[in-house]
Amino acid sequence: MSIPSPAPASGHAFVTTQWTRVLEARGNSPDAKAALSDLCAAYYAPVFAFVRRNSSDENAARDLTQEFFARLLAGRALNADPQRGRFRSYLLAAVKNFLADMRDHANAAKRGGGQVTLSIEGQHDTATGLEIQDANAVDPEREFDRKWALTVLDRALGVLSAEHATPEDQKQFQVLKPWLTGDNENISQAKAAGELGCSESAAKVAIHRLRKRFRELVKAEIRQTMSDPAQVADELACLVAALSSK
Repeated sequence: MSIPSPAPASGHAFVTTQWTRVLEARGNSPDAKAALSDLCAAYYAPVFAFVRRNSSDENAARDLTQEFFARLLAGRALNADPQRGRFRSYLLAAVKNFLADMRDHANAAKRGGGQVTLSIEGQHDTATGLEIQDANAVDPEREFDRKWALTVLDRALGVLSAEHATPEDQKQFQVLKPWLTGDNENISQAKAAGELGCSESAAKVAIHRLRKRFRELVKAEIRQTMSDPAQVADELACLVAALSSK
């Protein structure tokens, strides 16, 4: 079989990123709102993971997450500074402020001094379903960063899969994918070569190319969430650390 050359890297360091589009005009233009909507859809999972760690049950967490994104996309102030430069930092600060606001409303309602803006039946002591977490539980911020990193990798894998559109290329991608995801402990390169009908050396070259392209796509995905391309390497290091932490 022939081993295809890697596709050209997508994007350049100085193109306008999704997050930069949001920051322009503070997100008030239709283009900025569309970019913010795309980013929120892409990074729903980390926010839900964070809310879930602060919520009494899964249904309450889903309702709170939906309300958070509804407020964010409606342009309601959430007291988070978009000039932090990283969409990850902005979104985490925004959801923290949102949950604090929900707790304040719940506490005010208990005292009879206000109305809860979101009606969710909780199993614990607040009407919003928020709870104090077990001290031994996984830290919500660590879980947020871990889910964020996994989302970045998953999106990069999705693009890489789409680039291998032909049946032959898709078969190669599926066979060699374990060398990208780290699930190759019980698979030899010789076996992969046999499945692909090529030499072991050709399989090694293909794995090297796939890894190189995968790194490019991961960096391209990260770049979409940054306002400063010079921070991509640092952000990548943060996400690698998040995946490595226990």
